[in-house]
Amino acid sequence: MNNLAAEAAETVTLVVRHRVRRGQEQAYEAWLRRIVAVASQRAGHLGADVVRGTSRGLPLFTCVLRFSCSERLRSWLDSAERSQLIEEAKPLLADGDLTEVSTLNDFWFVPADDERQPPRWKQACLTFVVILPLSLLIPQLWQPLFARQPALGAYLPSNTLITLSIVLLVVYLFMPMATRLFASWLNGTEEKRA
Repeated sequence: MNNLAAEAAETVTLVVRHRVRRGQEQAYEAWLRRIVAVASQRAGHLGADVVRGTSRGLPLFTCVLRFSCSERLRSWLDSAERSQLIEEAKPLLADGDLTEVSTLNDFWFVPADDERQPPRWKQACLTFVVILPLSLLIPQLWQPLFARQPALGAYLPSNTLITLSIVLLVVYLFMPMATRLFASWLNGTEEKRA
């Protein structure tokens, strides 16, 4: 569990925004599948999410890639493979390759473009909807172990295990799914989800 907690604490996120030239959507989709597959083979890659929308009349693809640490993300950003793939995509892109690196969990609510971010109340509502069921269910799932191992059932160890479980499930599984599922509601636009 300690390694998982350390990994969660060090997670770094790369947000890539590409506005695609009109008529190039199919070519971009094929390219996107290739680069996501290549990135997923890199050491430290923890997952990727893609949200499709529009920005200033053109298709917008927001890709969120998570890596286990800054060094592994930097290795991907500086790799010859990525450079070659970005070079191939340049004719398809209206604004080039726009990237942003974050060590915070604000990637849950990545704005569809630089000017708009979901209202805080929507972020709070979605976070509540994701965390509430987990906070009710996870303690119950741990109870059999706490009953068999009283030392783990003590106040500090039990709360540490419960909190760690909830945080890891929220960060790696449920919040990325929820933000994709509710992207159009969060951003107030019609969007197709990956």
